[in-house]
Amino acid sequence: MKLFVFEHCPYCVRAMMIVGYKKLDVPFEVLQNHDVDSRIRMVGANMVPILQKPDGSFMGESLDIVAYLDGLDGNPLLEPPRHESAIKAWLDEAGYFSARLLHPRNVKLGLKEYGSAEAIAWYTDKKSAAIGMSFDEAMAATPTWLAGLNATFAALEFVPLPSERGNRLSLDDILLYPPLRNLTAVKGVQFGARLERYIAEVTALTGIRLFGDLAI
Repeated sequence: MKLFVFEHCPYCVRAMMIVGYKKLDVPFEVLQNHDVDSRIRMVGANMVPILQKPDGSFMGESLDIVAYLDGLDGNPLLEPPRHESAIKAWLDEAGYFSARLLHPRNVKLGLKEYGSAEAIAWYTDKKSAAIGMSFDEAMAATPTWLAGLNATFAALEFVPLPSERGNRLSLDDILLYPPLRNLTAVKGVQFGARLERYIAEVTALTGIRLFGDLAI
């Protein structure tokens, strides 16, 4: 098996989490961001992550991949979601700010999916259009986006730590952790002590790389 990913993609992080959590022997291969043809060839759509299964076939859709890998050994470990609606509400609220903070930074982190000028240009064109401003403009307004984002974290005080539930992960964590992990690439994000502990505990259980050492 093989998992095709982008390092910055929260949907890819979902699949990477279950690989680490269950200690599966599934290598990651980072695709180039602009190489849409390869993704369409595998799953008929421009999406990641993509799992190549043992029979050589390909699977898309992050949550389908998570369910498949979790159940592969007949012993699924992920617990069902309990706070899905609250987490989705936070994602909706925080998404406006996080997109404007992360898109211009992603191409500056030295990630493998931006291994060429063409890949950087493709991403820059698509994502600057999505946020309605240039990356330079978005970076210049960082204090505004940070203030808005930091104010949203109070809505996550309810999130239980893995250590409070037997160090088990749930589908809630599959939804919540990836965007939090990506925000470690932004200097000045104020998660608060509890969320910082949550990120650290899920990281320890999954082996996901944080971006704190690359933060801009």
